Amino acid sequence: MFVTYLRRELAGRRKQTAIVAIGMALAIALVIIVNAVSSGVQLAQSTVLASVYGVGTDITVSQTPAAPTEGEAGTGGPQNFDFGADAGATTDGTTTVSQSRLSVDRGTTAFDAIALDTASGIDNVSAAAATLSLSNTTFDGALPERSTTDTGTAPTGDDAAVGGTPPSGGPDGAGGSSFSVDSFTVLGLDPADDAVGPLSAVSLTDGRSLESADAGTNVAVLDASYATTAELVVGDTVAIAGTDFTVVGLVTASSADAATASNVYIPLDVAQALSGLTDQVTDIYVQAASSTDIEQIQADVEGALPDATVQTQSDLASSVSGSLSSASDLVKNLGLWLSLIVLAAAFLIAILFTISGVTRRTREFGTLKAIGWSNGRIVRQVAGESLVQGLIGGVVGIAVGLAGILVINLVAPTLTAGAATADPASALGGPGGGFGQATVEAATSDIVLQVPVTLSVILIAVGLAVLGGLLAGAIGGWRASRLSPSEALRSIA
Repeated sequence: MFVTYLRRELAGRRKQTAIVAIGMALAIALVIIVNAVSSGVQLAQSTVLASVYGVGTDITVSQTPAAPTEGEAGTGGPQNFDFGADAGATTDGTTTVSQSRLSVDRGTTAFDAIALDTASGIDNVSAAAATLSLSNTTFDGALPERSTTDTGTAPTGDDAAVGGTPPSGGPDGAGGSSFSVDSFTVLGLDPADDAVGPLSAVSLTDGRSLESADAGTNVAVLDASYATTAELVVGDTVAIAGTDFTVVGLVTASSADAATASNVYIPLDVAQALSGLTDQVTDIYVQAASSTDIEQIQADVEGALPDATVQTQSDLASSVSGSLSSASDLVKNLGLWLSLIVLAAAFLIAILFTISGVTRRTREFGTLKAIGWSNGRIVRQVAGESLVQGLIGGVVGIAVGLAGILVINLVAPTLTAGAATADPASALGGPGGGFGQATVEAATSDIVLQVPVTLSVILIAVGLAVLGGLLAGAIGGWRASRLSPSEALRSIA
């Protein structure tokens, strides 16, 4: 009886059923697409962060940067090249000098490596690794010689009036100078820690990776792109802080849409010795035993290391810039509110049409109550009709949403993204700063947005369809149950 009556009523009000179903379908399709795009953006952000922080990194620990002091080592401050009287070789009035510095990246601060043991001892930490992020800057130049420097006496007469005797010699024979600066990033890491950290997010393209036996040895793994630019291959040597390192392998990011975290990777103990930062690190990467443990680990690490900056993946996502960041903001703000507004409108339309239909069926419901139908039975009948309308809209909405996701994946929009990292090349000088003043920039890469289809999204769509139908049916059924048989008799008369 219930099903027969339900089918007859829906068939008799096809226009109302179609309008309610279409409204619900559009709302559900929009919710599906917004949720799927949000998941795709989050996956893209994770790809960018994985290339910098490493696969499986749930939490990073660093030190809040201190204000740099000029010439102070290990603070990431300005690079200073001090040339003494005996520096370089002088020929024909020209002094040729070459000097390399290995120091902490600007914007980062080295801290005691004992923090790694502290982080590793936190409950539910499955793995932890430390790195030392450095920049190697090499100065090669030919400097002219000043007579005042040679004699050690103050200028007199006309020389004093013009500020000293003009420089003589130089590469152009007229007292000029010539110099070049080469800079690249160096990451020191423990070769035994390969489960988490930047080197876990790369793929080997040639040679081998760092191994436990490499501790204390002058071997290096290079980013393949940097190796191509520097014209280096496996077996060549690369100079770091004036020390030759043998290139044993080349790596690239595991994803074609991302970049590696550094130009050169070397053993941590060697990096500490060359930079003069014994038992110092700049970053600690922590992997949680379960995603549910991340908040607890973050709180415990913050308590154990009060001076440290402790960030989770969601915190690190704020460092992603470019159009990927804009897409993320758009989905979170406009997309979320738009889907909520459309969903609310669909629910309201369903409720209004149901109430309108109940009002037009006054004679019908009054007659049914006159022949013995209870209020509960009438409510169930109206709710059943609304539920079916909602489910029809849900099915159509799921189909439209999946079609929209398919179109997005076929179009495969490309977004630009970058994770903020210290740029050693900016230590060469430029607008806003003199030589040796580094800035923090973001290495950009192109990310092809792929929108995933998950079971949770489908379940949300079905749940919304059921909720919309039940809500409209409950309100409409309550309205119908308030009708009395006398109203039906008056409408007949």
